[in-house]
Amino acid sequence: MALAQNEVLEGLAEIVVEETGIDAADVQLDKSFTDDLDIDSLSMMTIVTLAEEKFDVRIPDEEVKNLVTVGDAVTYIVNAQA
Repeated sequence: MALAQNEVLEGLAEIVVEETGIDAADVQLDKSFTDDLDIDSLSMMTIVTLAEEKFDVRIPDEEVKNLVTVGDAVTYIVNAQA
């Protein structure tokens, strides 16, 4: 069963906290991974890999560059589960 947007957001926040130490409250839909959360490309690839495992989805490398905000990633994951 596909997870709802808020469930994906919570799970993604857990991954970001684990990888970067950023406060989970800072991981919000409108936040940019690079500009607001200061996540570098190496950490982003780790986050993507962990998200693929956690949510059982595939995020192709060419799609990662389109995941600018947390909301972009949540929407992609929600749609990829369908």
